Amino acid sequence: MSVRRRRPLLVTAVLAVGAGLVLTACGPDNTDPAAGPKASPTTAAVTPAPTGATPATGAPTAPTTGPASHTPTGAPHTPSGTSPSTSTRPGTGNAPAPAPADASPCDINNLSIHVTARPGAPSQRVIEVHNTGATACSLSSSPGVNLGNSTARDQSNNIRPVLASGTQRFPLPAGQNAYAVIDLNPSGATTGTTPDINELNVLTDQDDTNMPLAATHNFPLTSDTRVLNPHLGNYRATTADAVTSMTAAGK
Repeated sequence: MSVRRRRPLLVTAVLAVGAGLVLTACGPDNTDPAAGPKASPTTAAVTPAPTGATPATGAPTAPTTGPASHTPTGAPHTPSGTSPSTSTRPGTGNAPAPAPADASPCDINNLSIHVTARPGAPSQRVIEVHNTGATACSLSSSPGVNLGNSTARDQSNNIRPVLASGTQRFPLPAGQNAYAVIDLNPSGATTGTTPDINELNVLTDQDDTNMPLAATHNFPLTSDTRVLNPHLGNYRATTADAVTSMTAAGK
């Protein structure tokens, strides 16, 4: 009977020793994490994500450093109205660029010449020279002009107009016009005019080293045309500008 009573006591002792070991393993260092030092938010280390890892949805993505490679989508922007390969004048659309001032003298075979009365100004004539060639050329500052009688054997006494000042050659682009305006009777005189004048003679380039006198064109004048102290302007790109130049002749 005494043996049976001692065995439960031995079991109880073993259990008591085991419980002590468990309590030793769960000491203060592991049972109260709040008691330990807290990490500072400014010094806490951030462990980078492994290469190839995909960030979690909603997580911020660190900015990429270093040069970025970017391929533009579409062609470079070209300002409206211009072309990278051509030159245009503002406000003229596809009009060719101005001819250089030192362009070669025009060839008479590449020019067409017309003389017409200016509407609203009976004493004025518009001399229009058109460049029919494929390249730009240049003309003297004003055409060579004189007035006379087509039947006269001696043309040396023909009337020459008063010229506007200027000696710079006029550049004429291919396919474009040059205009010069002459006023045959600026004062509008009805008496004292030169009689028997029935022809207006035009040499498009008055520099005889570039164009011979034989290239002179003759344009008839009506019998009622009055000529007295005529004035001639320089070549210009428009009739309006040619009129302005003419009005400055002799001043």
